[in-house]
Order: sequence, then C-alpha cells, then structure tokens
Amino acid sequence: MIARYTRPEMGRIWSEENRFRQWLEVELAASEALAELGDVPAEAAAALRANADFDVERINAIEREVRHDVIAFTTAVAEKMAEADAAEHSRWLHFGLTSNDVVDTAQALLIQQSCAPIAAGLEELRVALHERAHEFQDTVMVGRTHGVHAEPTTFGLVLANFYAEVRRNIDRFFEAREQIRVGKISGAVGTFAHISPAAEEKICERLGLKAAPISTQVIQRDRHAHFISTLALIAATCEKIALEVRHLQRTEVREAQEYFSKSQKGSSAMPHKKNPITSEQICGLARVVRSNAQAAFENIALWHERDISHSSVERVILPDSTILVDYLLVKTADLVRRLIVYPERMKKNLEVGGGLIYSGQLLLELTQKGVLRETAYRWVQRNALEAWEQDGNFRSLVENDPDISGALEPADYDRAFSLEHQLRHVGSIFERVFSGEIN
Repeated sequence: MIARYTRPEMGRIWSEENRFRQWLEVELAASEALAELGDVPAEAAAALRANADFDVERINAIEREVRHDVIAFTTAVAEKMAEADAAEHSRWLHFGLTSNDVVDTAQALLIQQSCAPIAAGLEELRVALHERAHEFQDTVMVGRTHGVHAEPTTFGLVLANFYAEVRRNIDRFFEAREQIRVGKISGAVGTFAHISPAAEEKICERLGLKAAPISTQVIQRDRHAHFISTLALIAATCEKIALEVRHLQRTEVREAQEYFSKSQKGSSAMPHKKNPITSEQICGLARVVRSNAQAAFENIALWHERDISHSSVERVILPDSTILVDYLLVKTADLVRRLIVYPERMKKNLEVGGGLIYSGQLLLELTQKGVLRETAYRWVQRNALEAWEQDGNFRSLVENDPDISGALEPADYDRAFSLEHQLRHVGSIFERVFSGEIN
C-alpha cells in the first residue's frame, strides 16, 4: 500500500530526476565559487550554468557500461554541453572534486527538501491534538496501568500527553535537521588536496548548507543516524497514539474508534466488523522506520576514510524513512481529527469496579485518621479483593466494614469517593502543557 502513496512533493524529491538535479546544482555551485576565487574561468562557470543539463535515461545507459554513477552523470552532462556548442567549457565541470563531494553534499540538499513536508505533518498533528485535547479536557474516563483499571483520568489528559510528546519530537526534528544540513567538498580523504577550505565554505553557502568542520571522503554518518533515529522517534509516537486507539476500540472497551465510513467494509466474512485498520497500519509501518534506524547505526563505522557499504543502505533507508514518516504523520493527524469518542461508554466503564478506582484515596483517608499504613492497606485490600472477585460494590463493602467505619466519618467517605477531588488538578496540568503555545 505504501508504494501507492507519496505526497506529490515527496515523490518528486526522491525521484532520479531530482537526485541528478541536485548533483548538477552542487557541480554548478562549485564552478561558480571556484570562478570567484580565480580557480575556474568565469566564462566557463557561466557557460556551465547556461548549458549544463542531463537526460536520466542517458545517465543510466552510460552507468550500465561504466558501472560508476557519478562518471555516468558527468559524461552525460558533457554530452549536453557539446550539443550546446560549449564542449570546451565542460572540462571545468567537476574540477577538483571527488564523487562524494557531489553525492554527499547533494544528499544533504535532498534531506533538507524532504524535511519540509515532515515539518508540516508534525504541525498538523500538533494542532489536531491541541484541539481535541481541549475538546475532551473534562471528559472523564478510567486510567489504566498494566491494562487494568487504576484511577480516574480524562481523555483530554491522554491527548495532552500525546501533544507534549509531539512537541518534543518537533524540537528533536529541527535539531536533527540542522545537524545534517552540512556539505563537504574536501576531496578524496578530506584533506582539501585540490580545493581549499575557503572554497568549500563558499560552495556550501551557495547551496544553503554549512561546511562540515571535518570529514573524510564522506560526511560522518553519526549525523545521518541521528536524523533517522529522530524519524524513528516520530514514528514511535504515531504508533503510541494508534495503539491507544486500538485498545479503546476493542469491543469490551468501546470508548473510542477510528472513523468508519458508511461504505467501508471491515471483513469479507463478518459484516458487523469495524476494524481499526488505519491504527494497525500505523503500528506496522512504525516498525519499518525503527528497523531503518538500526541500519543507519550500522553505517557509522566505515573502513578508514571511506568504504561504500553505507551507500546502498542509504538509497533505501533515506527515501523510505522520510516518505514513511510523512505518511504516518498524515494518517495519524487524520486519525486524531476524525476520532469518534464515546463519553457515556467511558463513564460506564469507570463505574465497572463499583468504586475500586478510589481505593488509593481511601487508603490515605485512613492513614490521615491515625491508622498505620500497613493496617489500612490490609483493610482496604480485603474489601477490594472481595468486590473484584464477587462483582460487589466496593463503597458499600467498606462502609460496612467495622474496622474502616470505626475510623472514618461520612464526610471522609464522600471525599475518598469524589471524582472532583481526584481530578481537581486537570486544569493545572493543561496550563503547564499548553501555556504560551500557539494554537
């Protein structure tokens, strides 16, 4: 399914045409910067800018013969220069450069281009969570730890928690994007044997990049691993949201569900089925991005100044990871925006235990009355276990327990079993999460 999807800009970014277009842009920026420094004739740089071009099919045909993509590229560009009666200037193309000066620097441009739709997707998800968190700020539901009823919470808090994580992902993403916004024109082993550091800085500046302070034949791959790891974190957040929806959509829970259109079908055999297919897809694809992060870590250690083992890996993991995360963000934002929520079902599930979710506050009421904590815990737990095992009413049981009733007043019970008391700080949490945020 993912092969049929890309945002138009993502598909264009990782196309062969655009990859070679960025290679050409690096070559032209190098010629122009070197012309400014007097290392390349100005008329040659101008002629290259005016006439340099390529044909993808021709590059591929040459590569099948020479088995070297950059040589195939420069040969194809030289042919175009000859067609434009500017062959004499083509000798200044790729002047002083090694293949990875072009490939790595152009790849940085491709990554920067791919970051734009991802940044937009993060913002879309942030806004969706912001809106729906406030919509359900006071919608009470049971909180669950280990999948078991714990204490009351609100659905707004669940969404606010996701929101805060997305905000952290936004910060991580922009930091990772900046770390990988570097180029290198330092030669075969990074020593600037043929081009000066000043020339490298000029070339990178023309391309909107920073010059890597030090490199070998390649930009060091810890930067790429950091970037892919950040994408994996974003994917994991999408999975976290989707996994919560999958749980809430279970028949036994039914507190929320992903949007299901009237014409949609859930099962070929069971017409009643409404399956959380979008949420499951999100969870599955997040695994792919995480596996790509592992591959990115494997790329960090290369032989000496460079080997080629990372290159084939990155031809897969960089397009796939950026396209997948873009897709996951689109699907997760849509999931949140169109999520169907059932507050009455949340309230009903909250009451399933007959008040068991207030056991913690009851324990505190008893200790405040002077009962030893270990003793109070034993009193509360024996009633809780009976209510659990016999489907009893927990409050009724504790009110009729002579040990507990001998220590508490009616007002103490009311406070212990008060939903308002349990959730009195929800507004403060929202203030901490959303204070100063742009909606």
